[in-house]
Amino acid sequence: MNAPAYERAPDWTLDQWVNTKDDITLDSLRGKVVVLHAFQMLCPGCVSHGIPQAKAIHNAFPPDKLRVIGLHTVFEHHEAMALVSLKAFIHEYRIHFPVAIDQPAADGPIPVTMQAYRLQGTPSLILIDKVGNIRLHHFGQLDDLRAGAAIGQLLSEDVG
Repeated sequence: MNAPAYERAPDWTLDQWVNTKDDITLDSLRGKVVVLHAFQMLCPGCVSHGIPQAKAIHNAFPPDKLRVIGLHTVFEHHEAMALVSLKAFIHEYRIHFPVAIDQPAADGPIPVTMQAYRLQGTPSLILIDKVGNIRLHHFGQLDDLRAGAAIGQLLSEDVG
């Protein structure tokens, strides 16, 4: 029986990082489950559900097994979401996981990484397995039980 074919997670195209000294690449995270949480500061669903869920996941798992990465992907209200505002937001909401700032596109309002992952909006949750494949791609509010079950399955997989 053949293993299912999964889509390889595209590399991130970013402007900069917040909450980390070093740039983080997908390659540097191989061997770990990656929870990519795409959000915008002014997104009500991000503030009420997505960010609390990402924080809970970050606090529940050891960083040598799972990494939560925030992706601030701005596709509207660009002027209101500058770096100084994002840093204040991260501080006020006590976000301790690394946050990447998606690179603006040269040809429109949708940032580069958001396009590469075909995100429909925010909040979005992407689960990337230990070898770098997308295993869950969800737009909107994702039930904590479903997210936890999917993460548990990925953590238990042996990549040999």
